[in-house]
Amino acid sequence: MENGEIEGAPDDALPVPAAPPNGGRRYRPVGSSDRAVVQMTSMEPGSSSSSSTTAVGGITPQPPRNLTVDPSMQEGSTGSQGDSKLELFGFDSLVNILGLKSMTGEQIQAPSSPRDGEDIAITIGRPKETGPKFGTLMGVFVPCLQNILGIIYYIRFTWIVGMAGAWQSLVLVSFCGACTFLTGISLSAIATNGAMKGGGPYYLIGRALGPEVGVSIGLCFFLGNAVAGSMYVLGAVETFLDAVPSAGFFKESVTVVNSTLGNGTATSGAATISTPSLHDLQVYGVIVTILLCFIVFGGVKIINKVAPAFLIPVLFSLLCIFLGVFIAPRHNAPKGITGLSITTFKDNWASEYQRTNNAGVPDPNGSIYWDFNALVGLFFPAVTGIMAGSNRSASLKDTQRSIPIGTLAATLTTTAMYLFSVLLFAALATREELLTDRLLTATVAWPAPAVIYIGIILSTLGAALQSLTGAPRLLAAIANDDILPVLNYFKVSEGAEPHSATLFTAFICICCVVIGNLDLITPTITMFFLLCYAGVNLSCFLLDLLDAPSWRPRWKFHHWSLSLVGALLCVVIMFLISWSFTVVSIALASLIYYYVSLKGKAGDWGDGFKSAYFQLALRSLRSLGANQVHPKNWYPIPLIFCRPWGKLPENVPCHPKLADFANCMKKKGRGMSIFVSIIDGDYHELAEDAKTACHQLDTYIEYKRCEGVAEIIVAPSMSEGFRSIVQTMGLGNLKPNIIVMRYPEIWRRENLTQIPSTFVSIINDCIIANKAVVIVKGLDEWPNEYQRQYGTIDLYWIVRDGGLMLLLSQLLLTKESFESCKIQVFCIAEEDTDAEELKADVKKFLYDLRMHAEVIVVTMKSWEPHMETSSSGAQQDDSQEAYRSAQRRISTYLSEMKETTQREGRPLTEDGKQVVVNEQKIEKFLYTMFKLNSTILRYSRMAAVVLEPPPPPPLNHPAYFYMEYMDLLVENVPRMLIVRGYRRDVVTFFT
Repeated sequence: MENGEIEGAPDDALPVPAAPPNGGRRYRPVGSSDRAVVQMTSMEPGSSSSSSTTAVGGITPQPPRNLTVDPSMQEGSTGSQGDSKLELFGFDSLVNILGLKSMTGEQIQAPSSPRDGEDIAITIGRPKETGPKFGTLMGVFVPCLQNILGIIYYIRFTWIVGMAGAWQSLVLVSFCGACTFLTGISLSAIATNGAMKGGGPYYLIGRALGPEVGVSIGLCFFLGNAVAGSMYVLGAVETFLDAVPSAGFFKESVTVVNSTLGNGTATSGAATISTPSLHDLQVYGVIVTILLCFIVFGGVKIINKVAPAFLIPVLFSLLCIFLGVFIAPRHNAPKGITGLSITTFKDNWASEYQRTNNAGVPDPNGSIYWDFNALVGLFFPAVTGIMAGSNRSASLKDTQRSIPIGTLAATLTTTAMYLFSVLLFAALATREELLTDRLLTATVAWPAPAVIYIGIILSTLGAALQSLTGAPRLLAAIANDDILPVLNYFKVSEGAEPHSATLFTAFICICCVVIGNLDLITPTITMFFLLCYAGVNLSCFLLDLLDAPSWRPRWKFHHWSLSLVGALLCVVIMFLISWSFTVVSIALASLIYYYVSLKGKAGDWGDGFKSAYFQLALRSLRSLGANQVHPKNWYPIPLIFCRPWGKLPENVPCHPKLADFANCMKKKGRGMSIFVSIIDGDYHELAEDAKTACHQLDTYIEYKRCEGVAEIIVAPSMSEGFRSIVQTMGLGNLKPNIIVMRYPEIWRRENLTQIPSTFVSIINDCIIANKAVVIVKGLDEWPNEYQRQYGTIDLYWIVRDGGLMLLLSQLLLTKESFESCKIQVFCIAEEDTDAEELKADVKKFLYDLRMHAEVIVVTMKSWEPHMETSSSGAQQDDSQEAYRSAQRRISTYLSEMKETTQREGRPLTEDGKQVVVNEQKIEKFLYTMFKLNSTILRYSRMAAVVLEPPPPPPLNHPAYFYMEYMDLLVENVPRMLIVRGYRRDVVTFFT
């Protein structure tokens, strides 16, 4: 096809490569001169296909718009596009996957992605415009700086220095700054580990620790941002009303300060301090919040244009404060402002904690007592805001570069400024002035307080604007992940503004503004922010410690120990502030986590907890090794044949009662089971069918509430499939140790002649592989968890089996269906055995094993040739009839085998293997099975379940004979477990 034809074709009628006549792909040998590359050219519409082309390694700078294939790769002279030589590698080329639309500059999503919402667009040509993108300065540094430099510094920092003193204030700033700096390092590491979408810390925590943890911490962080917006608004309004008292609608609150401070130091006299009315704060706060929401509705582009108008006055106000400090005191300065003085600094070096009223004014009779812990809660919001840039990660040009540089630069800048300010304020004014002048920064500023008032108002409004911008985007990111259906109202399309989330954020902000108490709001904000910071540090710690192959952050200046220290600092600060607030915030996050676990949809992205489980499993497996497990640590790991002998509908992946029985083999349902089905056929042809069957079986296991995994094996026959399973299934000591299957009761009724050889092959393979075997007879009548059984669980203990039958009987008693039963142990002994001594020994053995059971010794005559069976009761008659029938069938089968071998002139064989027939041994086996069956019918006809060990298949005997032996053993017994141990102790005397 000509390029012009491709250019002019409509989007919905794009050409496709011509199919080969036989319906498959065509391949041809690749010569030495062939170039296994697809060539692309940048041609204007109407240009011919003969224009110059450039290989993939040298694509022209202009956006490619057409696809040209090497002429040697085209079929015939018709110009139809041939198959790409990249098909020789067994995969479609990238061009074939993306289609021709990608060459026109349209955005095509990757063909495979873990989640639709996380697809990364692959664009060849011009990328699709998705809105304004911002760099490090305007996208991260400025928002972080505006959020950090808020109201606390201007109207509370000098008060904190006066209360804590210089040295404790330095400790306070360093302590809080270290917490945010370490969190910034962790944030930088996670943010540079891959593409980061909207949601900021929620996106990072959710992808690292899972959707439940991500949503719970993300919603708390959203609330923290929304409440922080109200704090900044209240700070701006309070500053405005302090500067312009006449603007208040209600009467100011007047506080008279007593003549002594909290430490008993005398002052010059009482002072009167006026504070704005609560109602004025509420009215103005609501109005300002609504005005800010109108700006936020304009989008990120408008906000970033407005941001410098808020930030420049802030920086100018800081400059004015520092200039005023160095030139103080001026002629109209209060007496408490001494200027930079070493004497004043020494006086303010120590702390002086005291009581204050609700407005923060010192009062010996005040209701609030301040100490270092309380000051941590008050000051910590002054260092928060480091997430302001990551909250807007969807609007950044390069998140992996901008977030680390912008966040850490803002953190270091503000922390250094706070430390420097502590030294200046401690040397500037007396303690009384620091504690009573709520706006000392404005009082000391040069040239006039009005400049500072404007700077304070604009700085707090800028911080409020950033909070009202980041919080809705965080909520929209949580909603877009579709984890909680209740948040669907806040979903937004890509590039759209989250208007619904903004309205909800404004509502929360207005509710907090109505409270009007700044000192009550700040501890709440602190807890939510600290919870988020702890989550970020924990995420980085977990990822760094596990060191998965996908963990490759570009930010190298991190270590798991730093993240751990950061997480511990967050927790310590939370409890220092208030253990009650800490408990409430953790309880809230836990409730959200529980709600998400119940009602939320599972996120299909990986998380660190699953990786931690994987690493723990690997280390545990290595520690277990492959040595023999001690009986104290032995657990049954059953391998269950779901469809061993067919005769189940195709849509039934497993016999329903096998899952019930698998749970009976595990104490309290704990432990691992492996459910296996074998599909007869060729693996290449049935691989997809096996995957589908495995998915169906896995779904069924989950439905039956079994702790297990599903495996489907494709093999030429069941015998070969089982032989592969028994050799390779499992790792180390986590290999299955018990083979569980249904007894083939249907083999004679359905005339399934292949079952005897398969059955014997499986038993022999288990013996060679040293696996225990549990064969369930009467599986269709096996009780479920709601069918209570009464009577006894009878064990016929004949040979040493390591205690497996004893253990299984105890496990059955732990289930509701068998908990009303009692255990009876029947010891089969020869006639000349001392029955009483044997009974005493078994009782002592069971007592030492902490097992309660009644012991019954049954003696049995040894078999002698030509021994006649005698009839004694109905049970003996039933067994004797089965015994005679088995003798006749074996005799007939043996005669047919001999006739066939004599006719063909070859040795006696079965399934291609030579067999040896010892008629005396056959008769001995039949008699022994007859005696055991008659004994079981005599003592255990009404038992809930009978456990009996099977004999091993006689060497070189026909498999048909062994099936006859087993049929005689289970004859007329409604429910039996045929248990063969593997000569390894699974119970022990010792605790």
